[in-house]
Amino acid sequence: MYGSTLNGIIMKNKVKSWVFILLMTTAVVVGAISCKPKVSDADLKAKIETVTADHPNVVVSVKDGAVTLSGTVASEEDRSRLAEVAKNADPNNVKSVANELTVEAAPIITNTDDADLTAKVADATKDYPSVKAEVSSGIITVTGSIEQTRVQPLKMALDALNPKKVDMSGLTVK
Repeated sequence: MYGSTLNGIIMKNKVKSWVFILLMTTAVVVGAISCKPKVSDADLKAKIETVTADHPNVVVSVKDGAVTLSGTVASEEDRSRLAEVAKNADPNNVKSVANELTVEAAPIITNTDDADLTAKVADATKDYPSVKAEVSSGIITVTGSIEQTRVQPLKMALDALNPKKVDMSGLTVK
């Protein structure tokens, strides 16, 4: 009689011991995971600035692991790539990337070569017999007369040559 009671007590103690060990192991694992060192926003910003250093017009800001990229880049490809690079700089600590980068517009190159412009102006105005155009210092000066419906196509054709200016003040519109 005492033997079975004693065995029951021993079994209960073993079960309690295993439950206690299991609970302690779980507590240690959870504690170790939650004690993982947190990377500061300043450290995260420094990491991202290191990998984006070849783009001096890019500004990096970080708040609570959320990264914001702003500034200008040369192409849409650079814009997309930099967002990926920022995320991959520290994927465990970058929570999100707000890509506010803008792509710079390609600069317009002004044609100031009078000989080149004169040849192109002659071609652009060949269908406008009552219009005369002269080129001087990269400026196209238009004189003569033209119908209202043909003014805009002529202006667009001359603007497409990228002169310094198109002066149509001497043009009479019918």
